[in-house]
Parts: sequence; C-alpha cells; structure tokens
Amino acid sequence: MSEAKTVAIIGAGPVGLAAAAHVLERGLMPIVLESGSQVGHAMRQWGHVQMFSPWEYNIDRAAARLLAPTGWNSPEPGQYPTGAELVERYLEPLAAKTALASHIYTSSRVTDISRVGFDKLKTRGRESAPFEIRYQNGLGPKSVRADAVIDASGTWHSPNPAGANGLRAIGEAQATDRIAYGMPDVLGRDRARYAGKTVAVLGAGHSAIGTLTDLATLATEVPETKPVWLLRGNDPAKAFGGGANDKLAARGALGAAFASLVAAGRIQVESEFRVSHLANGPRLTVGAGSACCGRQVVVDELVVATGFRPDLDFVRELRIQIDPAIECPVALAPLIDPNEHSCGTVRPHGARELAQPEPGFYFAGMKSYGRAPTFLMLTGYEQVRSIAADIAGDHKAAARVELVLPETGVCNRSAAPDGGNCCGGPALSEVDACCAADANARQQGKTGCGYAS
Repeated sequence: MSEAKTVAIIGAGPVGLAAAAHVLERGLMPIVLESGSQVGHAMRQWGHVQMFSPWEYNIDRAAARLLAPTGWNSPEPGQYPTGAELVERYLEPLAAKTALASHIYTSSRVTDISRVGFDKLKTRGRESAPFEIRYQNGLGPKSVRADAVIDASGTWHSPNPAGANGLRAIGEAQATDRIAYGMPDVLGRDRARYAGKTVAVLGAGHSAIGTLTDLATLATEVPETKPVWLLRGNDPAKAFGGGANDKLAARGALGAAFASLVAAGRIQVESEFRVSHLANGPRLTVGAGSACCGRQVVVDELVVATGFRPDLDFVRELRIQIDPAIECPVALAPLIDPNEHSCGTVRPHGARELAQPEPGFYFAGMKSYGRAPTFLMLTGYEQVRSIAADIAGDHKAAARVELVLPETGVCNRSAAPDGGNCCGGPALSEVDACCAADANARQQGKTGCGYAS
C-alpha cells in the first residue's frame, strides 16, 4: 500500500463516481468535489438525449458492487437510457444509497490545485507534500488536502466556439443571447425558444444532427420553424454514419433518418461554411469569409455543436505535460489523435498513459482526451480502475487490461476534425459507448478496423 490515503476526485459524473467507488474499494478515502448542485450535473443538461449504448455498457463494475447490497434494481442490460435516466437510475442511487454518500460534496467548484508549501518552481521534497485543493461553495472559499488527485471534471462547460479557426467568431461574445452550445432540448424545455424560428446548427457530429432532427420534427408541428445546417466540410453524407450496418442500432437509425430529412429538403444545407463573424441586430447574421464579400445566413438562433475543450486553468500551478495539439496527456495523444484515429482504433489504457510529471495527479474521463471527440465511457471506467490500483501501490493491477470493448460497428473518421464525433457527437462523447471494432479485432489476432470509414 502506498502512502496515498486520501484521493480528491474532481467531478461527480459517471467516471468521477466510478473513480470514487474504485478508490473506496482499495481502502483509500475519496473526497469528491462536484461544481454542480447535484451529481451528474453536466449529464442533466442533455438529459433528453437517448444514448447509443445500452445499460450493459454504462455501469462501472465497482459501482455495481457498491450498489448491490442496497437493493438496487439493475436496469435491463439491453435497454437504451436517456441521460436523465442514467442519472436517476444509476448515479443518484450510487451517490445517495451507498458508502459514497458521505464522501461527495456538491456545489463545490475547484478553483486551484497546488502542493502544500510548494509553488510550481520548487522541486526538492515536492513528492512528499500533499496536494492542496481549493474550492468555492456557498459559504465562500475552502480547501482540502489529499495525497492524490483524479481530475474527472469533463469538458461540458468548455465548449468550442463558433469560429472555424478555434477562436470566437468576431461578434460571438456580443451575440450570446442568441447562441446555445451543445445540444438544447428543442422538443422539451427549450421548445418556446426555437418554435417558429429559423435556427442554424453548426457542426457535423451526432449532437448537431440530433438537434437538426428535432428541429425538423418541431417544424411539422410549427411550420414556421426552419432548420439550417452549417457544415464546415463539403460532403454532408459523411455525417450520416453507417445506417443499417451500424452495430449500435440507435446511432445507425439516427443517421439514416437524418439522411432522409436532408434528401427531402426539410433541412437547408450550407456546406463549406466556415463561420468567421456574427452580427447581432434585429436578427443574427452568420457570416463565413470576409465581412464584405463572404457568404451570409440570417437566422433567429444559432446552436454551436463543434465539440469541447478542457479547462486547464485550475491546474496551472501543477507540473503538467499536455500534448500541444490535443491538450491531453502526452503519452495518450498518439492513441487518440482524431487526425489519425477513429473511435474504433483507441485501445484501452490506464495509469501509465495518464500519469503526469506531478506524482499522484491524473486526468481521467473525457477531460483526459482533451479536444479529441473519441471518448468511450467504458474506457473511462477502465482508466479509473487502473488509476486507483496505481495510487494504492498495486502496480501489477494498474498495468493489467481488464476491459473487453464491445464491437460497435461503423466509424466515420472524417467527422472528427470538423468538431463532430463518430462516437455520438460532442454532447454525447462524455458518456456514450462508441466504435471499438479495431480494439476487438486486435484482441482476436486481427489487424485493421474492418469497417467502412
């Protein structure tokens, strides 16, 4: 057993709570700090979305072992939950009815992390100093000390901007009242905002096409509703996915239905539209190219579904090595680079790839993937199993691969660089099971993905 006894875990989403379950099972003490007022705060923002993966791929094994003595009724493994159902039927019982309950602190937003008595520059004796985690709650600033830290805070609250160059489009900050990021609930709580409006959706992943599909449905009920698809690439068909060949049936059905809507002309398509500026007036003018000579689309609302990026501000006083392009741990970058990999070619990995020059600090979950949209929730569970073993000093278990990935079908490699995601779109990438065909193929002694790209 290592000296690490207390483990601070940032984020109480699926991976954060799984980390806490594994840490507790190892005889260590977890301290879970969640910025939202409830567990699964980010997931609640897209609770209306049905996941592509069934229940059997969404429950961590250590968490299930904690839940078993409580009388918890495990959902039918083959059913597909919505985000809200995952929270209600899994995360809430895990947080309230198990031994984790006394270890979770909600409304506790982490603002800074350092070593007690050590700034970033000081080296001698650094490894033996505990971490100091500062956080903010309703009573003001507080701090807690820990022997190790797992940052599983996700990326939901750091969406990519509309600008095609990775910066905010000119005028984007002044138009925030007409912009939504991620995947709004078009047919539910946000219906009044979009009904009868011309709504542009920017992005090529499943978050974008899911929103456009809902807008097309809304248009059948309120005919004045007009969905407009702003696509940075030049081939809309790349976003349609594998259809009937997709082994995640829900994902294949979504792509096929969306292709039909586009073919029927129910969605206006603006391809090769790289947003450069926004002008907020009586309506919102979305421009691509120069303000004087470029293309323009005039809409009432804009939905930006171009992916997410990690918030690294509160770890700046730690010794962190981040890949300069993907903003993920350096050792992980070549495994997940969306310029080279689909979600089907990312193998399971753990503490070795996630370790930092700051001993005892690890990124996990969606945040560990930086800007890459290829995250698989089962991979996140394997990450934290390995990390908990590493912190406990069981390096053999940390190095062992215990995850057998599901074969999930067709990958669309070309979607990812456009802010899309063959794994279920930016809004779903924090939690959804996705393409893992190549990893399975390697386990069977084969090579290559073996699926259409």
